[in-house]
Amino acid sequence: MDVATLRTQLKTVPPAPVYLVLGTQQVLIDQAREAFLKLIPAEEQVMNVGSYDLEETSLADAIDDAESSPFFGERRLVILNKPTFLTGGNSRGKIKQNPDLLQDYLKTPQPSTVLVILAPYEKLDGRKGVVKALKKQAVEVSAAPLTEKEARQLIQSQVQTAGYRFEDEALDELIRRTNADYGRMMAWLPQLKLLDIDTKTIKLTSVKGLVTQSLDENVFDLVTAVLKRQQEHSLDLYRQLIAAQQQPLQINAVLVSQFRLLLQVKILAARGLSQATLAKQLRVHPYRVKLALQTVRNFSLARLAQAFLGLIQIEKALKTTSRSPELLFQLFLLKYQAN
Repeated sequence: MDVATLRTQLKTVPPAPVYLVLGTQQVLIDQAREAFLKLIPAEEQVMNVGSYDLEETSLADAIDDAESSPFFGERRLVILNKPTFLTGGNSRGKIKQNPDLLQDYLKTPQPSTVLVILAPYEKLDGRKGVVKALKKQAVEVSAAPLTEKEARQLIQSQVQTAGYRFEDEALDELIRRTNADYGRMMAWLPQLKLLDIDTKTIKLTSVKGLVTQSLDENVFDLVTAVLKRQQEHSLDLYRQLIAAQQQPLQINAVLVSQFRLLLQVKILAARGLSQATLAKQLRVHPYRVKLALQTVRNFSLARLAQAFLGLIQIEKALKTTSRSPELLFQLFLLKYQAN
């Protein structure tokens, strides 16, 4: 289930003995954690809530807590954070955990305890016996990155619940500036609401004036200008990035990364792969794939490859010569324009 469904369910039906919250979207993990905390009255939380970082704390201590009876209350809540031992990677924690302790607990969970495992990972290692047992016993809650559509719906719901609305195009601009990252949108929302508290309408100008773009988003505008062979506009955007104290090597590295993605999307889309499949295979957010698909439709593979190779040459020159980065970029634009 998703986090929104979890929050509704916890208000209406008794909680399950074990939950697994799996995914890399931290804001969703935080929302799930807050929903679980509401199961325990505030005055009981000191005695009946235990939270354990399994990269720092022994699993044995956490399981002992889970097996204990609640202290003058209806139930206990035990939260296990960062269970690296459930993944296929090397444990980054200080303590070597014994997975058998969790596997044994899952056979007969304590009825008065709600055990919540917060796993901020893309996936767990399904080959492990403890993971198989967990998947069988636990209610799984997804904290995976949301699609643009899902993020849009949740943000609109948050704004409406607070008694606000978005001005035309304001939400589109927020999505563009945050790359449809739900966590980043949620982080900006309180400031946007405060800025437009008088009208209760989040304006397009407010989003543009407040929400800063990352280097990736700024470079995407530059990529579009380069592909359209808008030489003056491209050079102006490049100068703006330099003026914003962005390092030339870093700018060029992001440009190379963006054009590499465009090439990959162009080639794989020609093989009939869907947007969702492309995002999964390339391990990038679906929104970035959506923008890439929109871009590559208008340009040939040869033009994309030409720009990519030209930027590789700039990178080499930046590392091996003392020539001006702006001059190197201008020469690249002239050569690209001429072909």
